[in-house]
Amino acid sequence: QVQLVESGGGLVQPGRSLRLSCAASGGTFSSAVVGWYRRAPGKQRALVAAISGGGNTRYADSVKGRFTISRDNARNTVYLQMNSLIPEDTAVYYCYYRVISDYWGQGTQVTVSS
Repeated sequence: QVQLVESGGGLVQPGRSLRLSCAASGGTFSSAVVGWYRRAPGKQRALVAAISGGGNTRYADSVKGRFTISRDNARNTVYLQMNSLIPEDTAVYYCYYRVISDYWGQGTQVTVSS
């Protein structure tokens, strides 16, 4: 059973940065596709960024050039560096882990507001 623990959310002003972390336990992290989804108020959950075991990345168009996903297989951790945050980035961010089955973190709130 895979467990995911997210950290790093919070309240930040527009233009500032945050880094989210997601630590995994159980499973074979290095083989998994891991990443982040988010659910904004009144919207469906949507992909933000993902990274494969080989390091290939994928981003939502709305975050390209501002967000960077990375992984540390030695620490079983995936990161999401979020720069130049805008109010539209306000959402609950969920870490996910995919190897045959999908596993989800509990979510961490990110609020971008002045």
